[in-house]
Amino acid sequence: MHELALARGILAAALAHAGGRPVRRIDLTVGALRQVVPDSLAFNFALVAQGTPCEGARLEQHLEPARVRCPCGEAWELREPSFRCPRCGSSETAVIGGEDLLVEAIEVEEDPCTASG
Repeated sequence: MHELALARGILAAALAHAGGRPVRRIDLTVGALRQVVPDSLAFNFALVAQGTPCEGARLEQHLEPARVRCPCGEAWELREPSFRCPRCGSSETAVIGGEDLLVEAIEVEEDPCTASG
């Protein structure tokens, strides 16, 4: 279950950037080729976040589709497990999208001492 390891990494990144402030939301880009089960990632994140400033934070997961490019110039979204170019039939293709797992944004509670009123 690699979602537990991913959840720990996401938690570490959020805590490192939150500066001790409570975290409300974490926006993620999750590539289709990462084979992440969204509900499992959310469950594991809630589990590892207990007792931290991230406890109760919403994990917003945005799916990045798998994209492939052929040397002939053709680029397409991968919808089935075939990496052959639909234009020329070549299997010498390269993945150009869908492998990322990125923490895009972290929403933290504003410090009431520094908030303008």
